[in-house]
Amino acid sequence: MNSLLRFSSAIDSANERIGKIAAWFGLLGVVVCTVNAIFRYAFNMSSNAWLEIQWYFNAVMFLLVAAWALKRNDHVRIDVIAGKLSQRAQAWIDIFGGVFMLLPAVVIIGWYSWPSLVNSWQIGEHSSDPGGLIRWPVRLLIPVGFALLALQGVSEIIKRVAFLKGLVPYPAERKGGAA
Repeated sequence: MNSLLRFSSAIDSANERIGKIAAWFGLLGVVVCTVNAIFRYAFNMSSNAWLEIQWYFNAVMFLLVAAWALKRNDHVRIDVIAGKLSQRAQAWIDIFGGVFMLLPAVVIIGWYSWPSLVNSWQIGEHSSDPGGLIRWPVRLLIPVGFALLALQGVSEIIKRVAFLKGLVPYPAERKGGAA
């Protein structure tokens, strides 16, 4: 179990670093949006590339921050019933949800996103809009983001099992707040 906990810790550390970097893409998106709006209205200049880079930045932020949110227990939960249960019962719910809901969903999404990425790369897909960007980098974010989320799901399952064995404190304490 110690080697699994070290593996879990490595996943946690990697997703935290990636998540903190990816979170800055939200600010970059706002800056690009603001500069684009200023140029569009003040100078009557705009570019589809600037509009598309905004949603690329949003994709980076949302897809690469998801695993970090799961690690921090900042994801959406429905605690109406589970919140009233013991920590052991909550750990079992998290294990069940991770094994039978989270992991299958992320594997399916990652698996089905791969052909789209490969096709986009092979044909050199670009936006159909004039001045638009290449598409494969944003398509790459989907399998990467879901792979990170799957790894974090495995890490959370490992921590819940370790908790049930009495090896670690309850891992689902909310770690939210400003980072």
